[in-house]
Amino acid sequence: MKAPPGYGVDISEATSFEALGEFIRFPLELYAGDLNFVPPILVERREFLDSKRNPFFEHTRVAFFLAHREGRLVGRIAAGVDERYNRFHKTNAGFVGLFECIQDVGVAAGLFEKAGVWLKAHGAAEVLGPLSMAFHHECGLLVKGFEHPHSMFTPYNPPYYEALFEANHFQKAKDLFSYAFCAQQEFPPKMYKAAQRARQKAGLHLRRLNVERLEAEKDSIKSIYDSMRKPGFGLLPLTQAEFDYAMHRLKPLIFARPELCWMVEAEGEPVAFSLSMPDAQIALRSAGGYLSRFGIPWGLLKIFWAVHRLKRVRVFLFGIRPGFQRLGLDALLAQETVEAARNLGYQTGELGWIAEDDALLGRTVQLLGAKQIKTFRVYRRPL
Repeated sequence: MKAPPGYGVDISEATSFEALGEFIRFPLELYAGDLNFVPPILVERREFLDSKRNPFFEHTRVAFFLAHREGRLVGRIAAGVDERYNRFHKTNAGFVGLFECIQDVGVAAGLFEKAGVWLKAHGAAEVLGPLSMAFHHECGLLVKGFEHPHSMFTPYNPPYYEALFEANHFQKAKDLFSYAFCAQQEFPPKMYKAAQRARQKAGLHLRRLNVERLEAEKDSIKSIYDSMRKPGFGLLPLTQAEFDYAMHRLKPLIFARPELCWMVEAEGEPVAFSLSMPDAQIALRSAGGYLSRFGIPWGLLKIFWAVHRLKRVRVFLFGIRPGFQRLGLDALLAQETVEAARNLGYQTGELGWIAEDDALLGRTVQLLGAKQIKTFRVYRRPL
């Protein structure tokens, strides 16, 4: 850790196409040589940050900032105010996210200060983060579990980021956990019995997600998901456009392995679902951030080849409609997912995040044989 806060650092807002490109590419330079880092696909990041293509921007004001020292890019940060989040939670919070920085408290301080000034000018009284712009995107700072592979839709950062946040007066707001399971191990007997009771219960029907009717299935998933959303840390119903956008991003992986996606119906009405998919993060690493170079789709071909060697599953989304949560549907969906993963040759899987104070869900996944492996920390700081 080096310079005093803000020493020799020039912070500017990335407003041009070129500056935003610099913002997007910075992690490739920062993480060069880090074997755990999976470079993002740059064209996907450009789309994700495009206010005309990502419906998140319809209710959120966001600014992107770059930090330079002596002409060299040394950090970046995004600051935003989500009006829907604040109305839902009756608060006036802002967020910081997409944070990347060299190992220098002064550079980090300059970024946090610039973001804080912008947030305060837009009505925020406190800041939460880091978030990749929302809680349903990648959220939190990885503070434990660096020895485990980086999974899809979870953050990755160097260990020194924790010191950068805490040296700049951020305090823990909540820890979020992810869990790993072995697809090859025997399903726990207690949960097996719960799954069998659910399977035999009159009126309940378990089936695979129908990818040929994905639009209708998508509506059922959103209905169940929204029924579970109550005011609580980070929870917020998605707009229809946001949900459609998220499913659009997941669609190729759902089609790749529909055997990993399940729906439970009660008297013909969808009441529970589970979406799992191949953890394509390892495959993405082979592309190095680029789908094509010099007009040749080398990155895309490398991803295609790597996908067929994947051995990990990512449990992405899971939900049970209120009123059906004590029928063993969680055990039933978990059993079918694990058995399908095993039959397809997958070795391990990861699920989460689960908030540290969600004792019921945390206990349930541990009864399923999963073990906590990573901790992601969300911080807060008054403005």
